[in-house]
Amino acid sequence: MAGFEIDPCEKCEEVMQPYLDRVLSEDEVGEAEQHLAGCPYCARRYRFEESLRRFVRKACSEQMPPELKERLAALRTPL
Repeated sequence: MAGFEIDPCEKCEEVMQPYLDRVLSEDEVGEAEQHLAGCPYCARRYRFEESLRRFVRKACSEQMPPELKERLAALRTPL
């Protein structure tokens, strides 16, 4: 389509996960960082995604208390 350009926030949304995974090229990283520096909405989204990843990593590394495991097991219903 002639003259069609993707919305910068839409583009940022598309590259947010690869950006967080650190798999973008240097040019793509620069483009993402430039947009994040100038767009409060996308910057908030980025901070949220980054915090969510930290929370998930921490939650996955903590052991579940045995009593919680037992309570969850008791809630299971046979298939």
